[in-house]
Amino acid sequence: MTKILCALMLFAASYAPGLAQEMTALETAELAVETLLRQVRDTRHLFATDSEAYYTGVEEVLDRFVDFNVVAEVVMNRFADAANEEQRQRFGQILRGNLTRFYGAALLTYAEQELRFLPSANPERDSPQSTIVTMELTGGGAQTVQLQYQMFLTEGNEWKLRNLNLAGINLGRQYFTQFSALMTQHGNDIEAVLDNWQ
Repeated sequence: MTKILCALMLFAASYAPGLAQEMTALETAELAVETLLRQVRDTRHLFATDSEAYYTGVEEVLDRFVDFNVVAEVVMNRFADAANEEQRQRFGQILRGNLTRFYGAALLTYAEQELRFLPSANPERDSPQSTIVTMELTGGGAQTVQLQYQMFLTEGNEWKLRNLNLAGINLGRQYFTQFSALMTQHGNDIEAVLDNWQ
């Protein structure tokens, strides 16, 4: 399970600002993963003494690659239209903090497993504005986990992540299930859902 959590975190990474226009989604994802892993290697020593500094570094990398406001809309799904802009941005901030801590902690156990990016399995389904980038992580015992990054091209012509599939599990859908349950529990009060999101 630890290896799966580590693999899951690999979606969170960055690219060099200003290069996105010249890079494909695949190149962006490759550089993103490399950047995040370097950040973790360089700062893991901080975790025991200054975990906030460690998480801040991870979040800065994440923030350049993941559009958390779009991720928030993916998670809210059909409830996104009922949320105002402030609520969507607030939820994006909540997800940014939660995911940074969850995945930042998981990556501490990353042990240089083999990473391999694969060519597009369905190039005809790709579009100039959105695509899926697939990566395989092979750990001990030759166990392989596949990740699919759902990426989109922003108005600023930068590739960013909007969702992730891990071993066939759609994380946006998983989080939506949690969001939907909270909406039911709190009488469709989005503010209450945000107040109680964990």
